[in-house]
Amino acid sequence: MNLYERIPNNVNLSQNKRLQRALERWLPNYLEWWREMGPEGFQDKDVYLRTAVDVDAEGWANFDYVKMPDYRWGIFLKPAEADARVGFGDNYGIPAYQEVPGEFRNSLRRIIVTQGDTEPASVEQQRQLGKTCPSLYDLRNLFQVNVEEGRHLWAMVYLLHGYFGRDGRDEADALLERRSGNPDKPRILEAFNQPCDDWLNFFCFTMYTDRDGKYQLAALAESGFEPLARTCQFMLTEEAHHLFVGETGVGRVVKRTAELMKESKDGDARSLGGISLDIIQKYINFWFSYSLDLFGGEISSNSADFFAAGLKGRFKEQEQYEEHVAAEGTFTLMVVEDRKLVPREVPLRNALNEILRGEYVKDCERAMTRWNKYLRDAGLDAQLYLPSTRFHRHVGEFAGHRFDIHGNLITKEEFERSRSEWLPTLADREYVRSLMRPVTEPGKIANWIAPPTAGIKGKPFDFEYVRL
Repeated sequence: MNLYERIPNNVNLSQNKRLQRALERWLPNYLEWWREMGPEGFQDKDVYLRTAVDVDAEGWANFDYVKMPDYRWGIFLKPAEADARVGFGDNYGIPAYQEVPGEFRNSLRRIIVTQGDTEPASVEQQRQLGKTCPSLYDLRNLFQVNVEEGRHLWAMVYLLHGYFGRDGRDEADALLERRSGNPDKPRILEAFNQPCDDWLNFFCFTMYTDRDGKYQLAALAESGFEPLARTCQFMLTEEAHHLFVGETGVGRVVKRTAELMKESKDGDARSLGGISLDIIQKYINFWFSYSLDLFGGEISSNSADFFAAGLKGRFKEQEQYEEHVAAEGTFTLMVVEDRKLVPREVPLRNALNEILRGEYVKDCERAMTRWNKYLRDAGLDAQLYLPSTRFHRHVGEFAGHRFDIHGNLITKEEFERSRSEWLPTLADREYVRSLMRPVTEPGKIANWIAPPTAGIKGKPFDFEYVRL
């Protein structure tokens, strides 16, 4: 680990002067982007952040106060495995790719660029949130997510610069030129162009959209292109905290809502300044459905090609599957034909997006069970739920059709009549925004969210996580 170079790394960057110079030329552009599009109003504040200092599971991070522009973004890959092999697809068993195979160059670049584009996009979506933080604990967690998304951008830029020549350098520059929500130069994936302008949005984003990232990274961590696999394996180590922020964040909102419902004479959390369960449910419906789209179409020739090439595997390919070629077999899924839902049998490889999406949905259901326990413990009958995976879809077999919350096919007119029951309205969003008043005194927290059960790295909740 070379932690004190201009670009911290564990890839012997100093031994490749051409690559080192190229990345050092990219660094000022990145810092300019960070100052323009990173957290607004907090660039000169000391934040209690973790910084990667190793890639081992134990003791891999250092915790200390850092100003975000001084954060040690770097390039860290898991150690290479001796005699690594392509673990799936048509080339199963051959030595892992150490360079980009010419026939897979465009596909691999597309995978890396798409993943890389999500990282700065989320920082841009969240740049104003610090001004309305519910506590210093939450403010610190927001900034931790932001700086690590920045480091994940560096991880993809290293691959583009190191393995794709001039095309890769051009793509790396473009990653800093697109902007979330910009009508002329939007981010590649639509979920990363949605506004994330209140903390319930942020918690749902880190719960659902970042969780999609977990499954995409896990599939790429199986890649036969070893530099990508090793990069994603370490990214997953950092990503776990982002998912924790989302899952516990929504859970703390639900827990506080349950408390306020019990305190209120009429069971209305809003009367006591809380967020009602129906609004929480609408936010869940919105972010879950947009995040489902990130997996791609249910029937996909791209997923088949990526798997055949050994570029992108299934979730936990080596742990969960005994057969890794998947050339045979079929998968049955539902599609719309003649205004009816009917089953269709497709080759297994063409259904790999849907298989990965299924793993994601199971993970989301586990979190939902935990949140509903807060409601049961409060003696409430109400329950939160995941909408159908067909609801509010913009990509895949269900795009262009309308479904109700249970997945029943309905008309466009029926959907519009019930839209306000299923998705956040302007009034819902304005009400949530009205609660977003900053709480920055150590140990204090906004009324609409419960405090965490523990602090960061053994620190108490009233620790000064951000020095304002």
